[in-house]
Amino acid sequence: MHETTTHSPTQTTTQLPQVAEPRNPGMALDMDWVRRVQANTSAIERRCATLPGRRSIKKDHQAAWLLKAISLIDLTTLSGDDTVRRVQRLCAKARQPVRVEMLEALGMEGLTTGAVCVYHEMIPAAVTALQGTGIPVAAVSTGFPAGLSPLHLRLQEITESVAAGAEEIDIVISRRHVLEGNWQALYDEMAQMRAACGTAHVKAILATGELGTLRNVARASLVCMMAGADFIKTSTGKESVNATLPVSLVMIRAIRDYFEATGYRVGYKPAGGISKAKDALVYLSLIKEELGDRWLQPDLFRFGASSLLGDIERQLEHHLTGAYSAGYRHAIG
Repeated sequence: MHETTTHSPTQTTTQLPQVAEPRNPGMALDMDWVRRVQANTSAIERRCATLPGRRSIKKDHQAAWLLKAISLIDLTTLSGDDTVRRVQRLCAKARQPVRVEMLEALGMEGLTTGAVCVYHEMIPAAVTALQGTGIPVAAVSTGFPAGLSPLHLRLQEITESVAAGAEEIDIVISRRHVLEGNWQALYDEMAQMRAACGTAHVKAILATGELGTLRNVARASLVCMMAGADFIKTSTGKESVNATLPVSLVMIRAIRDYFEATGYRVGYKPAGGISKAKDALVYLSLIKEELGDRWLQPDLFRFGASSLLGDIERQLEHHLTGAYSAGYRHAIG
């Protein structure tokens, strides 16, 4: 992944899978804009409640959308008992996410996931296993998942993850800055983390289940984008409440507002709790309706998931054969 260092929209490009897009350079913290941001919780919940029922995708169209979803997955393992062998198996699954004969029948040979996401210690194993594939390695850094280690250590972890070969860094913000309304501190922290990432893309994890209100989610989303986040991400996957449709609606509307004001597209990543193919279809429908087709590419949308891929593969086999297979036929590693 290479980019120039200027901030011109016509010159600063990021090379991620399939698409080139000007990278968000950030902007000065605009507190007037931040204070204007509100969130009507009841209206947001009503809008989200209509989605599953209104968007029913069937047969060939469903299969096509599920194949699209695979290309948008950050295939993830973030367990305390991760081993090199487990990461190697995960990378093999990222390279060949669906059985060969199924992809041949669907005309989708060569399909891969969007990225592989691991802890810092597992970056070398993942980089080696994915060499030559074009699949980027994402690392969770900055004291994941709590993000409560000293800032200089979190920045050093980012630097070391990039040096080890991570092309994307998933950082966690300090939730206390949001809960205390200290937007300058959040902005400064995010800006330092973006700078430490260098050419690697930075995904800002808001841990939305711990931010208290949807208004806090909206304001935190905006501040992180102002500070140069390339993606905003819902959750670490370790909170009691992770990705939800109301939180997603708030965050992607913040992305839309930021794009309309600045001309820069920021990516979105829901993570945690998305394990069923039907849920993935709802999220893709929401993105298409609120942001448009351009966001349905790996450089602007990712699912943070592991078990999701297994269920998608089962649904694709049902599409091809009319029968559901046992889960072990679609092992993820």
